[in-house]
Amino acid sequence: MRRIPYVVLAIYALVGGLGPLFIDYNPVRASLEDRLRGPGSQVSTGIAWLGTDGLGRDVLAQVVYGARTSVVIGLATVVVSCVIGVAIGTVAGYFRGWLDTVLARGIDILLAFPAILLTIVIAGAFERSVLVVVTALSATAWISFARVTRGIALSTRERAWVQAARVLGVPRISILVRHILPFTAGPVVALATLEFALVVLAEAGLSFLGIGLPNSAVSWGQTIANGKQYLATAWWISALPGIALSLLIVNIGILGDQLTARYGQRGRRS
Repeated sequence: MRRIPYVVLAIYALVGGLGPLFIDYNPVRASLEDRLRGPGSQVSTGIAWLGTDGLGRDVLAQVVYGARTSVVIGLATVVVSCVIGVAIGTVAGYFRGWLDTVLARGIDILLAFPAILLTIVIAGAFERSVLVVVTALSATAWISFARVTRGIALSTRERAWVQAARVLGVPRISILVRHILPFTAGPVVALATLEFALVVLAEAGLSFLGIGLPNSAVSWGQTIANGKQYLATAWWISALPGIALSLLIVNIGILGDQLTARYGQRGRRS
């Protein structure tokens, strides 16, 4: 049972990575004679296994291409947020002083605003693109990484081996890389899985509101939004991408809980 999240996420990765190689899809191409066909219907291009939307576009292709979009944006945002947050949190926690004070106050100011509201403001202020979405999501996602690594750096800097390294004149950068950062790896990996789920959900929300990705891109949020006016007659347009999104979020959450429990136990034993 503990391996189920790994299997599900591997399937999503394969579908997102290899699916577009076997399924051709053009998000701006409409086929009005094939519109609103139910799952398994015969259409001009073959069988629409998950039906078609209001413009006759294949829902299965939108789910497959949307999986790739979500994975790419999720990974890019988590990597950017992790690098920024870990760097700031580790440096502030180790050196303390005015740098730590500025970081703490800055985090307090950012936490005073709802994260999704700040993301919407940033995404809505610029032209829709993948870069803008990643930037908007990273603007708040780095805070969690900074808080976690700051706490670890504050406790680790008082350990005997770190103090001994300082006495021996080891350069500060070497102390950070060799004696502080390794202790942040486990908690950061666990946090990254949880943040990935939140980022994927936030990206779908932005696309649902029409301020996320451009129309030329494919997103689960856009597909769900396109089907909301057909819920009574063509439920599959919104329901099936919504199920795919829910399964991804739930399994990432389960994986994150497993990693948090594992590395949390290791941290308590050390």
